[in-house]
Amino acid sequence: MGTEVVVEGLTKSFGGQNIWQDVTLTLPAGEVSVMLGPSGTGKTVFLKSLVGLLKPERGRVLVDGVDMINSPERDIYAVRRLFGLMFQDGALFGSMSLYDNIAFPLREHTRKKEGEIRRIVLERMEMVGLLGAESRLPGEISGGMRKRAGLARALVLDPQIILIDEPDSGLDPVRTAFISQLLIDLNAQIDATMLIVTHNLDIASTVPDNMGMLYRRNLVTFGPREVLLTSDEPVVAQFLSGRREGPIGMSEEKDAATLAQERHVAPAPAPRVLAPQLQPSPGLPERAAVERRRARVLAMLADLPEPARAAILQGQGENWGHGQGHGQGAGQDHDRGRGEDAGQDHDRGHGEREGQDQSRSRRHAPAGGGGAL
Repeated sequence: MGTEVVVEGLTKSFGGQNIWQDVTLTLPAGEVSVMLGPSGTGKTVFLKSLVGLLKPERGRVLVDGVDMINSPERDIYAVRRLFGLMFQDGALFGSMSLYDNIAFPLREHTRKKEGEIRRIVLERMEMVGLLGAESRLPGEISGGMRKRAGLARALVLDPQIILIDEPDSGLDPVRTAFISQLLIDLNAQIDATMLIVTHNLDIASTVPDNMGMLYRRNLVTFGPREVLLTSDEPVVAQFLSGRREGPIGMSEEKDAATLAQERHVAPAPAPRVLAPQLQPSPGLPERAAVERRRARVLAMLADLPEPARAAILQGQGENWGHGQGHGQGAGQDHDRGRGEDAGQDHDRGHGEREGQDQSRSRRHAPAGGGGAL
C-alpha cells in the first residue's frame, strides 16, 4: 500500500512573491488525488516541495515519519526514494533510447545486475503500453509516448508515492482519455498514493478519489471529490464550468466592478452532473483504495456539505464497487453493487460501461508503441 503524505501549514515564496501560504492537507495512503488550479498558481511548485526539491519557508511535509522540509538531508534523501515523479514533458534524455531512459534510475540508485534491470524495465514498459519500443529515441516518438515513458521511469524503483505533473499537457482528448485510464489501472495494480496536478476537467472529474484547488495563494479546498465537484464556491464553480464569468480573470482576480457587471448580464450556469469515476480495465484487480476510502468518507459524512453528502449517498460519480452497499441508506443496497442497477453494477468496473474502451491504452497498445498515444 502507498504511504500517507501529511502537509501542514506549507508556505512558499520566491523573493518577495508569495506563491501559496498555509497549505494544509493529507494525501490518503493508496488513493488518487488531483490538485486543480488556474495556470500560474504554483501547482508544480507544490509537487516539487512535497518531494524536497524546493524548500518552503514554513510548514512541514511528513512522509513515513520524516519531515521533507526540515529533516537532515540524509533522511530526506532516504525517504525521497519512496517517490516517483512524472515530469510534465517527460524529461527524457534525448540521446538515450527509451529503454536506457527508463533503466537510468535503477543503474544510478541500485546495485542490480543488468539482467534484473532488464526484467524490471520491460515489466514497466508493458504496464504503460510501450513494450516493443525499447530502442526508439525520444525524438522519434509522439508526445503521448514520451509521457508514458516518463511514467514508466517513475515506476521502476517501486515508489509508494507517485507525483504526476500535467499528464494531459500537449495531448488531444482521445490520448488524454487513454492516460486517464492508464493512471487508474496503475493504481489498481500497485496501490500507490498518487497526486496529479492538472487543469484538465476530464481527468479531474473521472480519475481521483480526492480533489483540491489552489487559487490566489491559498488552498481553496481539499477533500473527497464530491465536495469540490458539488461546491458552489464562486471560483470553484467558474473553474469547473470553464465560464468567463466569475472571479478568475485573464491574468489575475477580476475587480469588483467587473464582477458586479457580470452578475447583471451573465446567464445562469447549467447544473453540473457528476461523472462516474473510472474503474480498472477488464482483467485487473479492484482498486484496494476503494474500500479504504469508503470507510474514511462515511466516517466524515456528517461534517461534509449537504450537496456532497447527497452525491455520496446516491452513489453519483462514486466508484465503490460491490462493497458500496451493506445498508448505508436508500439506493445503496448490496444488490445494486451486485449489478441490479444498470448505472452502478459491478460489471461496469470490468469494461461494460460505455466510455471505458479507453482502457485499451494499456492492454492493446501496438507492439512498436506507435499510434496509441
